[in-house]
Amino acid sequence: MAQPNEIYDKYLTRAIWEINELTGEILRCSRCSHARTMPVIGSGHPMADIFMLKYQARPSELHEGVAFFGRAGTALMKSCQRLKIDPLQLYGTNVVKCGEVRGGQPEAKCLEHLRRELAIVNPKLVVAMGEETLQALNRAKVPLARELAYEPGEIVEFTPGTEVLVTPDIDASLDEQRLKAAFWRAFRRLGEWYDNIPPY
Repeated sequence: MAQPNEIYDKYLTRAIWEINELTGEILRCSRCSHARTMPVIGSGHPMADIFMLKYQARPSELHEGVAFFGRAGTALMKSCQRLKIDPLQLYGTNVVKCGEVRGGQPEAKCLEHLRRELAIVNPKLVVAMGEETLQALNRAKVPLARELAYEPGEIVEFTPGTEVLVTPDIDASLDEQRLKAAFWRAFRRLGEWYDNIPPY
């Protein structure tokens, strides 16, 4: 009979393979002919409990090709340290994978990528940063998902196995103290949630 560690290792191997396959598809994606940058891929543990999601990649992320590289990522890691959250429990990505994509809604292909990322990582909690991100999550039509309302600081059921914590947009909150404080007020609910998840 397989031991728990062997089972976990098999799931992890599969998740790594699936994330790598998805990454290849994202890098080859040509849906947005007007995107002039390479796509930005997700980063973090492929079986993380916490799925950090923001709307679109910023210049530092576009330069490195990795989600949450730069100021937003640094701010989030410091916030997670304050909340004593293990960084191995985090995975981060953007709804829109490329820069300079214009238009009122993200490309349908990006939502397809997001649905697959959520299915692979299968997190316990999604941290949806900003109203635009939340609207995109609703439009992604994740199986069995409930319609979400923009209520920063609230943790609500998203699917039968996943909750969502809504926060303001991290990128918009970095340069103004009032916005930074509002982000932190909402984000620190993550610490309470993390303290209450049962140990494995």
